[in-house]
Amino acid sequence: MRTVFHYPLCPFSRKVRLVLSEKKIDFTLKNEPIWKKQEDFLELNPAGQVPVFIDDIQGVPFCLSESQAILEYLEEAYPEIPLMPKDLQERAEVRRLCHYIDSKFYDDVIHKIVYEKTLKRLMGEGGPDSRHLRDGTQALLPYLDYFSWLLEKRYWLAGESLTLADFTLAAHLSCLDYMGGVPWEKYLEVKDWYTRLKSRPSFQPLLTDTVAGIVLSPNYRNLDF
Repeated sequence: MRTVFHYPLCPFSRKVRLVLSEKKIDFTLKNEPIWKKQEDFLELNPAGQVPVFIDDIQGVPFCLSESQAILEYLEEAYPEIPLMPKDLQERAEVRRLCHYIDSKFYDDVIHKIVYEKTLKRLMGEGGPDSRHLRDGTQALLPYLDYFSWLLEKRYWLAGESLTLADFTLAAHLSCLDYMGGVPWEKYLEVKDWYTRLKSRPSFQPLLTDTVAGIVLSPNYRNLDF
């Protein structure tokens, strides 16, 4: 059986879950407490990070880690519902955006907010650092300006078709949305785009996630927010 080892508010795990669901690939979820550094999990991924995806190819398990590698694998192994454009330049743009979101946006915003409010305590590294929370909140706005600018010209993030780039950004923003950390009303292009994604069947399992000790935003599960 295909399995995804994840942590509910890990954006990298979330984008793998979204793509698997969008491609209508059945899988089971296993919540992995990475802060415990369990030996069985470290055998799957010595880096000790989620997501880890185990595929089942004719009864033979195949293990992958690193979210973008998993997405590229899924695109090649399960091409029936494509999430990469056919045009070469558009494919390059999807990859650029995925890298930009997973690296710059994550480092500047998501890590400083989501990590500080969730994993830091669980990993025994103390409480949230108010400076990091402030810096992450301030850094979010220029990124939303940029994504708004893209979406003024494109129906989807990388062009006219739904791609891996959309699920990558949606996964990251959904972690902030869980905590009510996105000023949607100031960024209507991004809100409209996110609403379209949030209403898709592939997104619905994410809306049932719960994380102990983290207050759920009233609008997180609301499709008309």
